Amino acid sequence: MRLIADTHAHTIASGHAYSSLKEMAYAASKNGLEVLSLTEHAPQMPGSCQEIYFRNFNVIPREMHGVKLLLGTELNIMNPNGDLDLSESLCRNLDIVIASIHSPCYGLDHTREENTKAYTAVMKKPYVDIIGHPDDGRFPVDYEVLVQTAKETKTLLEINNSSLRPDGFRKNTRENVLQMLELCKQYEVCVTTGSDAHIDVDAGNFSYIKEVLEFCKFPEELVVTTDFNKLKEFLNNYKES
Repeated sequence: MRLIADTHAHTIASGHAYSSLKEMAYAASKNGLEVLSLTEHAPQMPGSCQEIYFRNFNVIPREMHGVKLLLGTELNIMNPNGDLDLSESLCRNLDIVIASIHSPCYGLDHTREENTKAYTAVMKKPYVDIIGHPDDGRFPVDYEVLVQTAKETKTLLEINNSSLRPDGFRKNTRENVLQMLELCKQYEVCVTTGSDAHIDVDAGNFSYIKEVLEFCKFPEELVVTTDFNKLKEFLNNYKES
């Protein structure tokens, strides 16, 4: 399976990443990508950029080193009600929108039911394209509800390479990803692939993702990052244009 798009990566603008936009695009080109999404952390993540950063994307070329750039954000899910930290009006002008749970913004004291409620509420927001790394055992979730809601709302679920690293900080990720993938197969729900790169050498690094996809014999037709036209069907700003 050839993956041509990376839907989750960060530059120095996110505050705890280490490469520039040009460095990320160059590395993506060298790693054989056709499409790279730069999804900076939204403002409530400590050290990240402010709202004005996302309002100035028109100055950035949408192609560098032969790689198409999608410019967007990784929103922070703030609470079980699914509140997010950038406005709908701003998000509707971005190429791609991920929403994720991060402990500095959401905390670590919520129940499985509350986490599931948060994800469900977020997926019902029409400007959210992707749920980022819903694999962290620190935030348990009802995967059957998650997958069924993704199908109903046509929201992509992310397989995150950084989550699957053996030295990663997220808990029980491989076990959780495999459970989610089996349910995605059962309900015919599409997934996306994100490196979650915070440095250029990881742009387009899908080594752990490929292993789990092969392990569970996941169907290629349910992986949207094998073809940009498939991916575009799930990006709200492309659907509306």
